[in-house]
Amino acid sequence: MTDLDGPGDHRAKGRGDGPEAVAAQITDAVESLTALWSIAAQEASLRLSPHQLRALRTLQETPGLNLTSLADRLDIGLPTASRLCDRLAAAGLLERVPHPVTRREVQLRLTAHGHRVLRDVADRRAQALTTALKAMQPAERAALSRGLRGFLAARRAAVPRGHRTDGPRAHR
Repeated sequence: MTDLDGPGDHRAKGRGDGPEAVAAQITDAVESLTALWSIAAQEASLRLSPHQLRALRTLQETPGLNLTSLADRLDIGLPTASRLCDRLAAAGLLERVPHPVTRREVQLRLTAHGHRVLRDVADRRAQALTTALKAMQPAERAALSRGLRGFLAARRAAVPRGHRTDGPRAHR
């Protein structure tokens, strides 16, 4: 782990500052964050699987997708996407509406209930993360923030223009 000698000194010490060692530390942190994320989501008013949450988030970000587009974005088969949407529709979280131009096509949209559930999950996740961050020293939070900004900038710089990097099928 990173040793902080005191206020203002955020340099990593010893052998733990190489890319491989930091990658291992990040792996541990991501696993911990994933557990925190999952627990917070399961405490929401309506328990949803990670696949269901991803589908809802995808439709929130891109309303009006058709079933084929949703399946492609989730990197799942069409029958699986159809069953997933059936369950979400039965729970009142999404609706199927005719496309305004091509009436044979069906668009998927979140219902008001679907939006409320996603807000509830997001609020619970933010609260859980805030609780963990409050337990850190201010210098540690500042170092984490700087490190995350640096990581994101390096990641963006390493990815050719036009390539998605935010989820499955990012290589497309």
